[in-house]
Amino acid sequence: MHNSYTLNVFFYRHWVDKNCVEWSKAYFSENLIGISAISDDGKTKAEISKLSSLTGDVDVSQRKGKVISLFDVRLVLDYTGSIENGDSVSGTISIPEVAYDTDEAEYVFEISISSETAEKQVVRQLIKSKILPQLRQKLTAFGPDLIRTHSKDIQHPVTENKSTFTASNQLVSDQARIAKANASGSSSSSSGGSVTAYNTTTLNLDTVFNAPASEIYLTFLDPGRVTAWTRSPPVTFSPTEGGEFSLFGGNVTGKFLTLIQDKSIEMLWRLKDWKSGHHANLKIDIDQGRGETKAFITIKGVPIGQEDTTRRNFEEYYIKSIKLTFGYVYKSSAYKNSNILLGSICIIVVILGMVLMRI
Repeated sequence: MHNSYTLNVFFYRHWVDKNCVEWSKAYFSENLIGISAISDDGKTKAEISKLSSLTGDVDVSQRKGKVISLFDVRLVLDYTGSIENGDSVSGTISIPEVAYDTDEAEYVFEISISSETAEKQVVRQLIKSKILPQLRQKLTAFGPDLIRTHSKDIQHPVTENKSTFTASNQLVSDQARIAKANASGSSSSSSGGSVTAYNTTTLNLDTVFNAPASEIYLTFLDPGRVTAWTRSPPVTFSPTEGGEFSLFGGNVTGKFLTLIQDKSIEMLWRLKDWKSGHHANLKIDIDQGRGETKAFITIKGVPIGQEDTTRRNFEEYYIKSIKLTFGYVYKSSAYKNSNILLGSICIIVVILGMVLMRI
C-alpha cells in the first residue's frame, strides 16, 4: 500500500511529509467497525457497522530528523441494533473532531437515531454507556499507531531524497497543461513590447486560524516562518512596502504594496507560468475574533480558466501548510459549544446552590 500515498520531499530543511488520509480511512474501518454492546438484560443491542465518512487532514512529517503527526478529522459512523420488541434500529455517531492534540476525555459524540421513537431511546443509552468508552480508547490509540506505522517511510537522509514531488514542482504542475494554450499569446503584441492581456476574474477565500491576529500577520511576513511553511528558503523576500518576494523556487513572485500591522497585507502576486508582466492583486484581511482569527483572502486578476488551479494551490501551499506547520488548526464549533454548555451548567449549579443556602 506504500505506493498509494503521496510522499512530498523538501530538500532544504530535511522535511518529508506523508499524506495518510487513505490509510486513516482503512485504519478506522478496521478498528471501529464491529465495536458492539449488549444491555445487561440482553434485550438491547448495538454495533458499529460502517465508517460513513472521514474528512480533514492527516499528515506524518519529518522535521530536522524528528517525526511528528498532525491530524484533524471529522468521523461519521453508522450503527445498527435492535430493541426488546425485536424492532431494528439504525443511526449515526458523529465525532466532530479527532485531532492530534485531543485528549481522551475531550472527544465529543453526536448520536442520532433514524425514525426516532421513545422505545428506541434505550439504544442511545446503551451507546453512551458501553460503546463510547470503547471508541475513546480506539481514537486515543490512533496517533501513536499513525507514527508507528509511517515513521520508517519518511526517515531518510536528505541525500537520499530523490522524489520529484517537491513543493515547487507541485505548485505549478497543474499550470503546465494550461501554459501551452497561453504560449501563443505570451509574446509581445507590438514592437513596443506591450503584454497581451488576460481576461480575468476574482477569487474569494476565507479561513479560520487558531491563533491571534498578530501571529498570523507575522506568519506571512517573517522570513523564518515563511521558510518553515513553504518548506524552503525564499529566493528573495523583503517584507516591507515596495519589497519584492520570490517563493517556492521562483514559482511565486510579487511585490508587497500595503502592510497594516496585524490587519491586512496587500501585494502584487503571480505564478511563474502566467504571461510575462501579468500580476494579480492579492489582499489578506485579518480579523481578530474571540479565541481565533479569520482571514479573508481576495485575489483580483486571476486568468480565466485558472481559477480552480489557483484556489487549490493557495489553499494547499499557503493555508493548509501554515495550519499544519504551526498548529493553527481551528477547533470545531461543536467542541467549543460543548465547553460553553458545560461552563453554563456549572454557573447554574452554583447559583442554585446559593439560592438554596438562603432558603
